[in-house]
Amino acid sequence: MSLIELNGVAKAYGDLLALDDVSLSVAAGEWLSIMGPSGSGKTTLMNLIGALDTPTAGTVVLDGHDLSRASARELTQIRRQTIGLIFQKFHLIPQLTAIENVMVAQYYHSLTDRAEAFAALERVGLAERADHLPRQLSGGEQQRVCVARALINCPKLVLADEPTGNLDEENEAQVLRLFAELHQGGTTLIVVTHDPAVAALGGRTVKLSHGRIK
Repeated sequence: MSLIELNGVAKAYGDLLALDDVSLSVAAGEWLSIMGPSGSGKTTLMNLIGALDTPTAGTVVLDGHDLSRASARELTQIRRQTIGLIFQKFHLIPQLTAIENVMVAQYYHSLTDRAEAFAALERVGLAERADHLPRQLSGGEQQRVCVARALINCPKLVLADEPTGNLDEENEAQVLRLFAELHQGGTTLIVVTHDPAVAALGGRTVKLSHGRIK
């Protein structure tokens, strides 16, 4: 059963065609890796699947919702209910502690629960850093806070854009182990990466070039 269906998707920014006639199906529970050089359309594709943007042409269907026709309010609701986002640049709120950053995701989804947020940090090995601000955390620790934040609401789909790009070997291994656990538990994973070793962990790899699937 497909969780995601893209048909003839194009995305233009002015005269720049970032995606061109992309069709892609992702099964529920699949781990899909996406590779391609800078400027190939990887992030644009992730934004469309992640309900952060809408296509110029074609359709994007996620869990039965046609994102191509959804309003901004509807897209926000779909993100909250269905998707966990992990960014390479973290996007943590600097004035909030690690646990508070995780609780922000709970707040926008339903109700905050400090015990659940602490358990999420514990799962990524950060229980002792729960009350630290982002500036007091290493890059690897900040990324693991992002992972905890993405998983706190048990999303059907986790989208990770270069999730290991800023990590050392130890932190990378920890994040990838967690991804493997999620995959085994039935979560759908889409991971953008430049690293062939990380891509190989997925069940399938899609390669983008100049906005098209090769």
